[in-house]
Amino acid sequence: MALRACGLIVFRKLQPVSSPPALENNIEYLLLQTSYGTHHWTPPKGHVDPGEDDLQTALRETQEEAGLDSSQFTVLEGFKKELNYTVKGKPKTVIYWLAEMKDCNTAVRLSSEHQAFRWLTLSEACKLAEYQDMQSVLKEAHQFLCSQV
Repeated sequence: MALRACGLIVFRKLQPVSSPPALENNIEYLLLQTSYGTHHWTPPKGHVDPGEDDLQTALRETQEEAGLDSSQFTVLEGFKKELNYTVKGKPKTVIYWLAEMKDCNTAVRLSSEHQAFRWLTLSEACKLAEYQDMQSVLKEAHQFLCSQV
């Protein structure tokens, strides 16, 4: 059976902007650095618990890993991406939604699963997110946001 995980690509807008070119550097994405394995950087995500639906998992994992409660952000309609890859010889599916922080100064509180976090522009986030499919999802999320202006 495939492993299944869900998470949120959390972003914040630094200040209100009116034109798409200005939006490019006005958005920052939250990445967490794992405290295990290769210490890779990823948005908050985790495995689906029995009886949980996918979005519930994403909300719970964001609360557990980053200390962000669902009242502090808005999950955007119209963006949901599924990644499929293999981990240790087993298929894994990860589903991401896009969530905007209501207050860009909200504090992030890490769990023991992570040792650091950063708010990053798209290009910075893509450099830290080593995996090609994660970079692609971040770019798709950014395109989606820029098309909403």
